[in-house]
Amino acid sequence: MLSVIYSGALVGVESVSVSVEINTCGEGELRYNVVGLPDMAVKESIERVLSAIGNSGFQPPGIKTTINLAPGDLRKEGVLYDLPIALGMLAATGRLRQDRIADFLVAGELGLGGATRPVRGGVALALQAKREGRRGVLLPPESAEEAALVEGISVYPVPSLHAAVNFLNGRLEITPASPMDSPFRRPPQVGSAADFSEVKGQKAVRRAVEVAVAGGHNLLMIGPPGSGKSMVARRIPTILPEPTLEEFLEILSIQSSAGVSLAPGNRCFQRPFRAPHHTISDVGLIGGGAVPGPGEISLAHLGVLFLDELPEFKRSALEVMRQPLEDGCVSISRAAGKITLPSQFMLVAAMNPTPCGYLGVRCRCTPTQIQRYRARVSGPLLDRIDIHIEAPELSIEELRTASPGESSQAMRERVIAARERQRHRFTHLPGLQACNARMTQKLIRAHCQLSATQGLLLQRAMERLQLSARAYDRILKVARTLADLDNAAEIQNAHLSEAIQFRSLDRNMFGQENT
Repeated sequence: MLSVIYSGALVGVESVSVSVEINTCGEGELRYNVVGLPDMAVKESIERVLSAIGNSGFQPPGIKTTINLAPGDLRKEGVLYDLPIALGMLAATGRLRQDRIADFLVAGELGLGGATRPVRGGVALALQAKREGRRGVLLPPESAEEAALVEGISVYPVPSLHAAVNFLNGRLEITPASPMDSPFRRPPQVGSAADFSEVKGQKAVRRAVEVAVAGGHNLLMIGPPGSGKSMVARRIPTILPEPTLEEFLEILSIQSSAGVSLAPGNRCFQRPFRAPHHTISDVGLIGGGAVPGPGEISLAHLGVLFLDELPEFKRSALEVMRQPLEDGCVSISRAAGKITLPSQFMLVAAMNPTPCGYLGVRCRCTPTQIQRYRARVSGPLLDRIDIHIEAPELSIEELRTASPGESSQAMRERVIAARERQRHRFTHLPGLQACNARMTQKLIRAHCQLSATQGLLLQRAMERLQLSARAYDRILKVARTLADLDNAAEIQNAHLSEAIQFRSLDRNMFGQENT
């Protein structure tokens, strides 16, 4: 007897259709064969499935059984096929009504006792079911909580194989997961210590961070150890504007496909903040693998990617990151095909001025060592970082007597106000993240107009600092953000001058030509 259960396979951050076909016949010895390019986890699922069926009060097929995962040229990996294979076996042996199976898309891992366990890609599976016109999708409860945020599709949380069978046979009512009750709707719980008021001094750095977040600009902080670079960076989430539901679904879809959303600390309504260690591999940072998946730059989509000790990262990884910074996406090509992953993130980087960390009297590094260290960060990469700011070392007296800084709440209110002005400015442009950092050449010409005097000022600064044409556009974008923070319709002289100052370290610190 033949039965068909519909499921999906993750390709990048999207889910494509997979049909789980189960055929039982009376000829040949008792065997369970899995075909259709399954990986080892899928092949091992047979033992889990048979145990789950038996412990749920059902009888597994007692004759030769073939399980085909179609299409046969797409590699299947992971444990999400446990539940559809089990349901298909029961349908093929007459224990499950086949007239209702085609209405649903099914995915889930099974424990030996028959309980379901969460799987990656809940959001992508719900979007696939919506595209295919299914009545709903059956998922483990934890995966259903995130999938429920997709509008226009019913997501049914099934805690066990037994519950799934009774639901499909019409003997059990399961209420679809409500998006309003999803934990992903809750705001993040920020500890009392995670606040900018804890940062002493560093007024210029705090200002640069506020401007960067207000416009979505990339930021580089340069300073000795102990100057507070990491402390400042890790408080950036406290001033990030809340994502829209559309933005959050993009974020959640990527994190769900990577399994990140299954961690309890990530189950809340917030923008991502990723801080990989400098020993990360190129694939871990950019994405890829045998079955291409998202890397850190995609997991930071619509949020922040913090790279501490920037020169310590592999040069190859940093250089590959240049194009995603420009385009907002990364393309990964493999023999099986090419996928494109979104990567519109705000880059925040920190580094020491020298290998020893100190510049000046305390530094014992030779000029050659310093030059080699700084050369690890290329000119083209620096060009794609809008704001460069120095984080000076604080004296003991400053640490002892400095009064508390401005709170994150006050900074966040100004950031949100500036972002709201940008949202209204770009509301007619579908698909564009509403921030100044993403302005195209056409938008720069329309919204960053300078007077003759301002144009001359910028020209002289470009010549003195020997900046590239790309840096020219970055200065205009930052100046537009400074004007938005001041609620100014036009860019003023003070805004342009401050934006130029944010690039002054470009040549003073690195002294290299951009290529």
